[in-house]
Amino acid sequence: MVNDLRSALELLKTMPGQYAETEVEVDPRAELSGVYRYVGAGGTVMRPTKEGPAMVFNRIKGHPDAKVAIGVLSSRTRVAALLGCRSGDLGKKLWECASHPIQPVVTEEKAACQEVVHLANEPGFDLAKLVPAPTNTPDDAGPYITLGMCYASHPDTGASDVTIHRLCIQGKDELSIFFTPGARHIGAMAERAEELGQVLPISISIGVDPAIEIGSCFEPPTTPLGYDELSIAGALRGEPVKLCRCLTVKERAIANAEYVIEGEVVPGVRVQEDQNSNTGFAMPEFPGYTGPASSQCWLIRVKAVTHRKDPIMQTCIGPSEEHVSMAGIPTEASIYGMVEKAMPGRLKNVYCPSAGGGKYMAVLQFEKKTESDEGRQRQAALLAFSAFSELKHVFLVDEDVDCFDMSDVLWAMNTRFQGDADIITIPGVRCHPLDPSNTPECSPGIRGKGIACKTIFDCTVPYDQKKRFVRARFMEVDPEKWLTGLS
Repeated sequence: MVNDLRSALELLKTMPGQYAETEVEVDPRAELSGVYRYVGAGGTVMRPTKEGPAMVFNRIKGHPDAKVAIGVLSSRTRVAALLGCRSGDLGKKLWECASHPIQPVVTEEKAACQEVVHLANEPGFDLAKLVPAPTNTPDDAGPYITLGMCYASHPDTGASDVTIHRLCIQGKDELSIFFTPGARHIGAMAERAEELGQVLPISISIGVDPAIEIGSCFEPPTTPLGYDELSIAGALRGEPVKLCRCLTVKERAIANAEYVIEGEVVPGVRVQEDQNSNTGFAMPEFPGYTGPASSQCWLIRVKAVTHRKDPIMQTCIGPSEEHVSMAGIPTEASIYGMVEKAMPGRLKNVYCPSAGGGKYMAVLQFEKKTESDEGRQRQAALLAFSAFSELKHVFLVDEDVDCFDMSDVLWAMNTRFQGDADIITIPGVRCHPLDPSNTPECSPGIRGKGIACKTIFDCTVPYDQKKRFVRARFMEVDPEKWLTGLS
């Protein structure tokens, strides 16, 4: 059973072509990510790159007692194996689990993540030496924790939430955290704590069960403020996620994590993200570009670092296929659930492909069962936009088109789509600030950064024309009879 990072890696070792490790020393400063770019990053990383195995580096320069795992979720095949379902059913399974959550529980047992304890008030405490956080590129603002499960509780209600944020090591006991304005619940918690003049206790768990990493990427309206996404991971595993009490702050952490950073978000303080490097950049983000350094990052004052013996740091490359998995599969689930409620049985499946980084683009496989379903496919696209505000483009295809095969999707576009009749544009809608084309410089119709023209590409056949668009029908056979013994 997979219930932490180590059991996940053990499962991947049994799957041909899905796991690799090396004893060759690697520098976490740009070199590690540079290697994995060729091995298996994929996603929107600049070519040449490819989808390949997860990889563990056993010798990390400057960190003799640590390993680094990367790319654990950089394959839909691996994600499906780690979550125990078919790859084409991932969105549907995630939606089912989000609808039937199992809440986390606090254990009083000795937590694995607290086998080794380093307190910030002890001599020699240095976050950068304790946590082998890589930089993705030589332009990065600094070492980044890219897969830290940030866990905090609302100052008023006590409701807790887990999300992933951009975390950069800024000093021996300081981290910067970037909150996308209005987009994440912990950001709202920090804002409320600041209004009250209070610190916000926070834990950052690194190296956890992949179910937690996937579940943490759900967003409203599927998981509104007050919904603890750890409960989705609980539903995926059929048992609650176990939390432990932090040692230095009033918060909880994931008990079997490899590392936990305990700290407090400081009110009234903002830091320049690249204050130590002055590169002008932050780190590579999911659209494939290195984002600008922010001057509005919040400050986390670190109180302690705890970890397992011989810990495994887990990281990802921002624009890699790993981000597509973590962002895209929960998006698929949210879209599927909303459309299924509105028009049951019509939406066959959803795919958020690599080209959109899991966020900007969705392909909806829609079946028109009756004449009155004509036009409902476009309604489904509008529901997709409302289910996930960061979507920019929706492609609609019929049930005979494989929505997971972009060549098949483009085939449908080339044979079932007319630009003057099948493009629906919705200008002036808030989208995502990391898309560099969402600015007034690119289009005079855009009023501000992060505003976009959302577009529907309807590549479905009109219901009354279906008989004219029947794909070539081949004989159904079992090819194994002819393929057995072939090399």
